[in-house]
Amino acid sequence: MTYFATCFLVGLLATLFIMRSAMRHGHLSADHDLSGPQKFHARVVPRVGGLGVMVAIASGLVIAQVTEAPSAGALWLLIACSLPAFVAGITEDLTKNVSPRRRLLATAISASLAVWLLDAVVTRTDIPLLDPLIRWAPFAVVLTVFIVTGVANAINIIDGFNGLASMCVLMMILALGYVAFQVNDNVVFTASLITAGAVLGFFIWNFPAGLIFLGDGGAYLLGFLLAELSILLLHRNALVSPMFPLLLCAYPIFETVFTIYRRKVVRGVATGLPDGIHLHTLIHRRLIRWTLADNHERRRLTRRNSMTSPYLWLLCLSSVVPSLLWWDSTAVLSCFLLLFIASYVWLYARIVRFKTPRWLIFRRHE
Repeated sequence: MTYFATCFLVGLLATLFIMRSAMRHGHLSADHDLSGPQKFHARVVPRVGGLGVMVAIASGLVIAQVTEAPSAGALWLLIACSLPAFVAGITEDLTKNVSPRRRLLATAISASLAVWLLDAVVTRTDIPLLDPLIRWAPFAVVLTVFIVTGVANAINIIDGFNGLASMCVLMMILALGYVAFQVNDNVVFTASLITAGAVLGFFIWNFPAGLIFLGDGGAYLLGFLLAELSILLLHRNALVSPMFPLLLCAYPIFETVFTIYRRKVVRGVATGLPDGIHLHTLIHRRLIRWTLADNHERRRLTRRNSMTSPYLWLLCLSSVVPSLLWWDSTAVLSCFLLLFIASYVWLYARIVRFKTPRWLIFRRHE
């Protein structure tokens, strides 16, 4: 637990330092845009929380190096591979001038480096039509790069409310660590503890007050690590079902797939075009109802923002729990994956058609 505790404290202090020094760098690092379909904060907030997360992760790597841990070399390579994705995201946070396509390209480069340096390649899926194709190495590499890029982008997509993405990543990373412990995979287990501690240190400041945002740098970094650790766990341990990471990350992955379908097929617009009808946005607008004794607009918006996230944490948890319980059973995990998809579509359809189940609606009266 040394890794977890140290990275938590370093992440906590590093993020605090970023917030306290915001007056010096806020003209670059803060999110000044309070309008738009995906903006739900009421004040200017630094959006470079990913820097604090990266500093905390680096502290964990230093401990591994100093203690001569067997996993130190692999951990340094993993973080080195993440740098293109992280740098592209941080550059966007500071300049607002890095297009989604370039960020995805940078993430694809990170995934390619991991294939080269860590042999992190998807070699099995337990999908009959896909597994024969994976035996051809070029296809396996392309599929791996596509998966890693997609998961990293998925974490960025769900990063819309205080604590939403960071808590979901924390739950999924801890689940990865648990399974890695069960199969004695020291590299994935250690990396999971380091990442979880770093994320929790950031989370304390992000939820519920929203004092700092994860930003694209943090979202792409965490998404990359989540995907790569999942691939490494599968590649190194035959006992783990390929359906385990798929069900584990079902919420961000299906949110992305559904968003692409909704934009491209249903609405006929560009998939990269932002809109205000993600599931988390609909929950914020149609489920959360505040009637506060005071009329302080900033406080009201912040509380509505924060109260949205627990709904999605529960949705995420509905896939994390069964993936933990049956991590080695493809048949059971597949059934739960289908159940999750059906539940997501049902819930989205009810909310978007103004037929939200009453038991989901939060109301607070004076």
